[in-house]
Amino acid sequence: MASPHRKPRWRRRADARPDEILGAALAEFTERGFEATRVEDVARRAGLSKAGVYLYFASKDDLLRALIEREVAPVARGVAALAEAGKADPLGAIRAIVAALSQATSDPARFAVPRVVLSVAGRFPEIGAYYREHVVEHGLGALAMLHRAGVEQGVFRDVDSRIAARALVGPVMLHAAWLHVLGGDPGKMSPAARAEAHLDLVLKGLLQ
Repeated sequence: MASPHRKPRWRRRADARPDEILGAALAEFTERGFEATRVEDVARRAGLSKAGVYLYFASKDDLLRALIEREVAPVARGVAALAEAGKADPLGAIRAIVAALSQATSDPARFAVPRVVLSVAGRFPEIGAYYREHVVEHGLGALAMLHRAGVEQGVFRDVDSRIAARALVGPVMLHAAWLHVLGGDPGKMSPAARAEAHLDLVLKGLLQ
C-alpha cells in the first residue's frame, strides 16, 4: 500500500511539464527559428497536445519570456548580487563579474536564449523590451553601481557610469555574438584570459 504522504506519479510528472515544454520550445526556436516555430511543433516535441501547452503558456511569446526568466534572468540577478556584495572592492567585483560572464557566454547552450532574442527583437520589439528590462538593465545597473562606488573610493575616473558599464560588458557580448551568431573563430584564449585582456584595455585604454 502506498504511503499517504508520497506524491502520486502523475503529480510529479505534471510538476515537470512546464520545464519540459520550455526545453522543447528552446530546441524548436534554435532549430527552426522563433517565427517559423508553431505551438504545435513545441507540443509535439514535448509529447503533449497543443491544448496541453496552452494549459501552461498563453502564447509563443509567453514561451520565450518564460525562457528568458528561466535561462538568463538568474544570471542578471547573480551579477546584481555579486555587485552588491562587492561594493567595498569594486575593482575586484568587476573582475569577478566580467570573468563569470565571459565563461557563461562562451557556452553555446547558455547563449541560446539571448541568440533567439537578438534574432527577433527588431521584429518583436515587446520581446526586446522585456529582455532589456529583465536582463540587460539589471546587469548594467549593477556594473554602473560598482563604477560609482569606485569613483567615491578614488579607484575610478568620474565619468558617466552607464557608459562605463557598457564599456565593461560590451566586449563580452560582442565576443558571444561573434562565436554563436556569426560563427567566428573563438581563438586560443581561455574565457578567463580573454576577460582579463579586455579589462586591461578598458581600464587602461590604448594610449601609451
